[in-house]
Amino acid sequence: MKVAIYGQAFHEQDKTCVMELLDELKSISSSVYIEEEFSQLVSEQNLELDYGTFSQTSGLDSSFDMFVSFGGDGTMLRAVTYVKDLGIPIVGVNTGRLGFLSTFKKEDVRKVVREFVEGQYKIEERSLIEVMLNSELDEFEDLNFALNEITVSRKDTTSMITVETYLNDEYLTSYWADGLIVSTPTGSTGYSLSCGGPVIAPTAKSLVLTPIAPHNLNARPLVISDDTQIRLKVSGREENHLVSLDSRIASISNGKEIRIRKSDFTIKMIEYKSESFLKTLRNKLLWGQDKRN
Repeated sequence: MKVAIYGQAFHEQDKTCVMELLDELKSISSSVYIEEEFSQLVSEQNLELDYGTFSQTSGLDSSFDMFVSFGGDGTMLRAVTYVKDLGIPIVGVNTGRLGFLSTFKKEDVRKVVREFVEGQYKIEERSLIEVMLNSELDEFEDLNFALNEITVSRKDTTSMITVETYLNDEYLTSYWADGLIVSTPTGSTGYSLSCGGPVIAPTAKSLVLTPIAPHNLNARPLVISDDTQIRLKVSGREENHLVSLDSRIASISNGKEIRIRKSDFTIKMIEYKSESFLKTLRNKLLWGQDKRN
């Protein structure tokens, strides 16, 4: 078994769960590779480990059986930029807060290995979206995709922006708002949800357009088919606005056409039978906690 491990931070309280995972992997003679910067943080804890390393540009290939992310959902989103289109199944161990993507509790980290070896899981294909800018300048280079959402928003101003929106080349509307979120089903429990968007099952073949604080109060989130080609054009009082792909952000000139579509590849998420999406909804959103139920 060949396993990659990634994290953005390594705190003293995380030491135990990392050691437990490594011990479990050692017990089945796994080959372990740790992301370069994370390995430096781990080595500062004086842990005697035998492992290889990888980076965002080298060391990973399709021969890996599993990619383990230590952290919160933000760390999982960064992990996707390492896996890209390699097809390595990803699982998240939650050392953060809410954790819709990083569903495994760090206290149960040994189950990540045990239940995988026992086959107590399924692979869930998660769709991504990608952005194309009508310019020779490629602000996002080859990392032009997002697992959660692509967002356009105002910059350097408290004034709203106008987001002219087309679906399959047909004019939809011009949102007068702080911005617009184009979310995947995976991202429906993220930024879109906090702006009033719906919760969408991860395997649904859909996207959702969610305006951010719209001034035209009749503007509501819109669910569309995920094969829809989306075109956006932003105007406003400032010369630039922001485009963000999950945690990556760039400043874009107003008036530049932004084209968004579903990516040609998917991300493989490991869903263990003990940690389903519906269970996560109940636990994280406290569904069913109302004593009147």
